[in-house]
Amino acid sequence: MVGRHVLTGVAALLACIVSAAGDAQTGRKPTAQEIAAIRSCAAKYREDLDEGERNCLFNLVATPCTNTPAGASNLGTADCYRVEWAIWDELLNENFKELRETLDDAQAVELREMQHAWIAYRDTTCNFYMTKINGTMAIPMANACAAREPGDAA
Repeated sequence: MVGRHVLTGVAALLACIVSAAGDAQTGRKPTAQEIAAIRSCAAKYREDLDEGERNCLFNLVATPCTNTPAGASNLGTADCYRVEWAIWDELLNENFKELRETLDDAQAVELREMQHAWIAYRDTTCNFYMTKINGTMAIPMANACAAREPGDAA
């Protein structure tokens, strides 16, 4: 039974790590060039989301970062994904706010409920890596998952 409590504690720790994506204390912040690269790519593929995902997700920030000495360790890799996550999360927040401004009060409430459900889904899905893998590789995998599934719109 102790193992289950330890796993629960580790999963809680991972949830804290995952929830701190844009926090400067978790690592470096995205550079202006990284932000511009993802914004440009997202704009280019605005009408073709599948192609955009293939070309924009991880290829411009996270993967090049993991190919550096700083990004080669598990924690370095996790930080690379957190940097990319912060960029995508900001883009999502901007789009969320723009959409919210076009809605009436009832629609805005439904949008907020949908967003909360999405965050719960994302956190449950991404935190599962700790349970499934149960090792240090789970940390970068959970952060990669969160980068792929942002959703902290304000």
